[in-house]
Amino acid sequence: MKRRDFLRSSIPAATVLPAVINGYSVKAFTASSPLVQALMQSTTETDHVLVIVQLSGGNDGLNMVIPISNYVNYFNARNNVAIAQSSILSLTGVSTTGLHPAMTGAQNLFNNGLMKVIQSVGYPQPNFSHFRATDIWMSASNSTQDVFSGWAGRYLDYEYQDFPGSYPNVNMPDPLAIQIGSTTTLTTQGPVVNMAMSITNPTTFYNLVNNTTDPVPATPAGKELAFLRLVTQQTQKYSTVIQGAANRITAQNPYPANNSLADQLRIVARLIAGGLKTRIYMVSFGGFDTHSVQVNAADHNTGSHATLLQRVSDAIKAFQDDLRFLQVDNRVMGLTYSEFGRRIKSNSSTGTDHGAAAPMFVFGKNVDPGLLGDNPNIPANASVNDNIPMQYDFRSIYSTILEKWFCLDKTVVSGLFPPNVNTQLQSLPLIKASATCSGGSTSTTWPNSLGTEGIITNDPNPFTATTRISFRTAGGHTLIQVIDTMGRMVKTLLEVDYPAAGQYYVDFNSETLPPGVYYARFQNGIVQKVRPMLKVR
Repeated sequence: MKRRDFLRSSIPAATVLPAVINGYSVKAFTASSPLVQALMQSTTETDHVLVIVQLSGGNDGLNMVIPISNYVNYFNARNNVAIAQSSILSLTGVSTTGLHPAMTGAQNLFNNGLMKVIQSVGYPQPNFSHFRATDIWMSASNSTQDVFSGWAGRYLDYEYQDFPGSYPNVNMPDPLAIQIGSTTTLTTQGPVVNMAMSITNPTTFYNLVNNTTDPVPATPAGKELAFLRLVTQQTQKYSTVIQGAANRITAQNPYPANNSLADQLRIVARLIAGGLKTRIYMVSFGGFDTHSVQVNAADHNTGSHATLLQRVSDAIKAFQDDLRFLQVDNRVMGLTYSEFGRRIKSNSSTGTDHGAAAPMFVFGKNVDPGLLGDNPNIPANASVNDNIPMQYDFRSIYSTILEKWFCLDKTVVSGLFPPNVNTQLQSLPLIKASATCSGGSTSTTWPNSLGTEGIITNDPNPFTATTRISFRTAGGHTLIQVIDTMGRMVKTLLEVDYPAAGQYYVDFNSETLPPGVYYARFQNGIVQKVRPMLKVR
């Protein structure tokens, strides 16, 4: 019996249900609660698609989205890799921030209202290991918690129960998710099985479409390899529908040559336009672990990192142009992420080391465009340990997309994330009001027109032991966290649901902490601010 059928037939209105969703326990609810009602619904009807672009290795966000308003401190912290201020690409309507000069494609998308740049995205207690940090981003777990399913896998498991046993079927004949360019990842791992199929590289895709295989050696081992390939292809349930979708598209817009990310996105566009109902596509592009020779010494605007950024920018621009050419751009949204950013201060090898928060791009016709967040705070005398403090939790980007793009009930969305995460999720202004599931506004306007300047202050500053943090809330869930220069959360000072708007304060006692810079991160509804505080001896 399916979970929703069991719920529908067995829960009387007055019964209390100790619910567990995708391995996460939630509060007890009656059958009339929004969560139980949502669980009893059929698969959400939407033709929306999400394309996830993974930038593997830890992208240097400070050289991708450059803080013009704090350029002096930026340059002083990384003068051997800093981009020349005169070369920074301008963004329409934004005077404080610009893009790396190699990213003209991304600049075009932003200036034409097709891209959102989100500043300083991360999570509390950042991990600097490639493998562990990648797992955290893919699972949407806390950094101190092991979760063995992915955020997208849990979503697809909720929507398509009994997978893979009863799939493909009439209602969903296509793959639920497709990974191109690598084997299936933790992102789409469900509670039991992985919810995606993988196309390991573009050659595999075109072999499938054309019913061809790579040549094998004329040896006994070659014959065995050919047989294994045949068996694999025959047992691939979705090969026929993928062939059919691909063959419906006979013309596409041009893509840049010698660009593996563009090759992957070209396939994604072809499958979407070919009619697949697949909701999530994942592509990946590596090389961002730039510990050394990140730039050319004679010209910081060029070098290995510039080449990577240009390929990402050109590929996404070509993809967006192709979606418009294929007349499916209204259905598709994309995002970029990397497992972490880089340190504020560069190293002596003309490179940058593993860091914490970094910017993300969200792109598409229905993205609410612009810049979200402030330029990161860069100390005047940055040390090798200084990191960019988090402004936005990456899981709020995921949850906003699930709610506003994939049309999930907010209570269900909360149940898809680990405990101690779901209470802190923000509904962010990422999608145009006209394209959200409810048609509701996602404006960044501060409630009651209070404004965000001076929303959080502290006095005294500098301070020796204790400082009073004053803040203005619009009511509802209000959170204040203290973060150190390594990007680690030192303390949650306050997490309160206020019944009404007002001015409040909380004292920060730092007696057990060493002198240095700390950041007070304020979050209330869709609003967040980061306030630097200086502790002295």
